[in-house]
Amino acid sequence: MKDAFGTPQSLLILGGTSEIALATARRLIARRTRTVWLAGRPSPDLEKAAAHLRGLGAETHTVAFDALAPDSHETILGKVFAEGDIDMVLLAFGMLGDQALDERDPVAAVRVAETNYTGAVSAGLVCARALQAQGHGSLVVLSSVAAERARRSNFIYGSAKAGLDAFTQGLGDALHGTGVHVMVVRPGFVRTSMTAGRPETPLATTPEAVATAIELGLRRRSETVWVPGALRLVMAALRHVPRPLFRRLPL
Repeated sequence: MKDAFGTPQSLLILGGTSEIALATARRLIARRTRTVWLAGRPSPDLEKAAAHLRGLGAETHTVAFDALAPDSHETILGKVFAEGDIDMVLLAFGMLGDQALDERDPVAAVRVAETNYTGAVSAGLVCARALQAQGHGSLVVLSSVAAERARRSNFIYGSAKAGLDAFTQGLGDALHGTGVHVMVVRPGFVRTSMTAGRPETPLATTPEAVATAIELGLRRRSETVWVPGALRLVMAALRHVPRPLFRRLPL
């Protein structure tokens, strides 16, 4: 169960090598989290991440999980929940893709969509049902400001995130009153290995800053978190920019 400050004792990360997720785990372990499950494709990086969290004092397990294999999600994640209650699920897997290349390769574009949306829908529903069955817990989903309005520079990724964002909001409404808290997190440009070499956008942030916002959101039981917070106002304005003008903006 969570403590008085909303800190989970147990954490399941879907996308166990995500830099944002690991920054969040470190922050929560420093508070009270004692058990962490890292779900992801088996790799040296996944094992390295687990060893790092063990070194911080958390009992850490790894589980083989593939976002692109939804037929396996119920079985794999069901085994994790069978080990004991999970106070928080952080859905952190995703794929940025390469817009220019993906436009010319529909198969690659579909992989971006399936990773960011289809796989997340499957895993999100499995975890939501398990959280509802235990009667408590938080499902935190990493979306993106890219979900707010399609941009020429990343509309394939953005469209998938838009679907994920809408799905998460609807799931939160469906679970309202059940004891399960659903929170969507919308970071802007985050400085990670996934974005290395790409031009930074204004209000760029870090995994640590996103982790701090997630922790605060848990305490407040927020439904939506923007990182940084100023992006909420920026995107509110951009949503209403006329389309002919929007096309001409350097976005």
